[in-house]
Amino acid sequence: VQLQASGGGFVQAGGSLNLSCADARRTFTNNAVGWFRQAPGKEREFVARISWNGGLPSYADSVKGRFTISRNNAKNMVYLQMNSLKPEDTAVYYCAAATSAYSGPNTTSYRYWGQGTLVTVSS
Repeated sequence: VQLQASGGGFVQAGGSLNLSCADARRTFTNNAVGWFRQAPGKEREFVARISWNGGLPSYADSVKGRFTISRNNAKNMVYLQMNSLKPEDTAVYYCAAATSAYSGPNTTSYRYWGQGTLVTVSS
């Protein structure tokens, strides 16, 4: 598994971004995948996760109703659609793959990490 996150950028509050996570080795179709974020001076936190087959999406309370995680295993891609963005969503966003088909929100459950993509939301 070799992950690459993309799609970050600068957006005004209320705007939208769609992040993408690609597996360059095209092998993570059997792995749960999660999105995490880390703001300056803060610890990395869970944002959303999805099981290997696209089922059981789960979200942090802070993004529930605004973010949607999805995946297309035929394309080896996982997405994070982010709507109604807020300044507090500003962070580097990482995608990560677990070693199992299902996983929880803890960073320790994820073995493979992408390089991160920066999302900046202005007020």
